[in-house]
Amino acid sequence: MILTPAEYQRIYDQLNSLSDVKRLSDKYPKDFLFVIYTQRTVREATRNFYKIKHKSRKLLRRWRNGESFHHISRSIHYPPVLTAMIIMRESGMSKKRFRSYINNPDLAHTDRLKNELIEIADKDYIYSPKGYDIQRKRGQMGERRIGQWLDDQGITYRTEEDLRQEFPKTPDFLLDDPMTVRGTDIIWIESKASFGDQFELSRQMEKQFKPYKDLFGNGMVIYIYGFIPFPITEGILLETGKFLEEYKG
Repeated sequence: MILTPAEYQRIYDQLNSLSDVKRLSDKYPKDFLFVIYTQRTVREATRNFYKIKHKSRKLLRRWRNGESFHHISRSIHYPPVLTAMIIMRESGMSKKRFRSYINNPDLAHTDRLKNELIEIADKDYIYSPKGYDIQRKRGQMGERRIGQWLDDQGITYRTEEDLRQEFPKTPDFLLDDPMTVRGTDIIWIESKASFGDQFELSRQMEKQFKPYKDLFGNGMVIYIYGFIPFPITEGILLETGKFLEEYKG
């Protein structure tokens, strides 16, 4: 869907917790809401990371005094897995070891640590192994949809994997021959299984889309869950996932 900035901000501001995704799902698709909730949570966690890290000694003391990772994370309004990582890093554990523990709690050296890691991995839908798996599968779904659509259209292409050894930056699909979309001949397509708000579009425009255009020429970005109108570089088209159902050639 394409939302105005005001419509998007209204939804964004209401997604304060995972329960809000369920609460609003009678008005909007649940997966769309979860994507926006994820983007908001990641941005806020990134913005507040050093503020929370500055409190790591106090948080470690609270944990050693018996408070659980989950309880502490709720009290400071911070993702459970990141809260635990900050605490364990303060205790001397390396990030690599913490990652191995959260991926396999049976490696933990105490029952308490094991049980609390299991608890936060279950509660955290973004930074846990479960959360990363959700994001990975969502990205694969978007690429699979576009690949199937191209196959159905009889359009041949090379994938990011095919191109990786040849170019410094690679879109998801580089077409063997240009196709015309809305009067523009495009040669590459990028899939984004996210919502293109101003922050996302500004970042990706500089990081990916403009470099793709410089390397290959005009292209198209498909934001599976939609976007807000945004001033983009000429020759780069924005489309939603509905494009794959509506395009007639």
